Amino acid sequence: MQEAYRKTLTLVLGGVRSGKSRYAQQLGSRVFPVTFIATARICDDEMRDKVERHRNERSKDWNTVEEPLELAHALAQHGSTNRLLIIDCLTLFAANLLAAEGGNLESIDNRIQSLCDALISVPCSVVLVSNEVGSGVVPAYSAGRRFRDLLGEVNQRIASLADNVVFMVAGLPLALKGRLETAS
Repeated sequence: MQEAYRKTLTLVLGGVRSGKSRYAQQLGSRVFPVTFIATARICDDEMRDKVERHRNERSKDWNTVEEPLELAHALAQHGSTNRLLIIDCLTLFAANLLAAEGGNLESIDNRIQSLCDALISVPCSVVLVSNEVGSGVVPAYSAGRRFRDLLGEVNQRIASLADNVVFMVAGLPLALKGRLETAS
């Protein structure tokens, strides 16, 4: 008997090179169709190389949408034609928000709330990838502290909505909320 489809929202957190993106992509290997929503803006050669590496690791069958800021719009546009959307990553989304909105906290909050509302209403499953930055050293500069605080807030708001929250350490997934989904 075939298992009934159940929409899930999964947040995958972890440090740099912890296996977050790989885990999200493994979840995507179980379903079709999948759209990958990339939030990166290519600003230098190092970022260009990272984006290219990520592109090569993704399934060629997936649609890729580059959307650094308007994630609510991307969810609305692609949610009804996919079984799964993967957003990689909220870390860069938070940086893009700060760049676009500066210190306008009301506008930043409105964009985050729009994303949360879209995650609730989207008809397909969603996996979001984000860095956990709250365990590190306090940034020396105010801009770094603003970024850390914003990302922490985004992560908390998404985690409160999520069915599953997974923390990645050395490529190993740990369930913080809900359950681990397997790639098979």
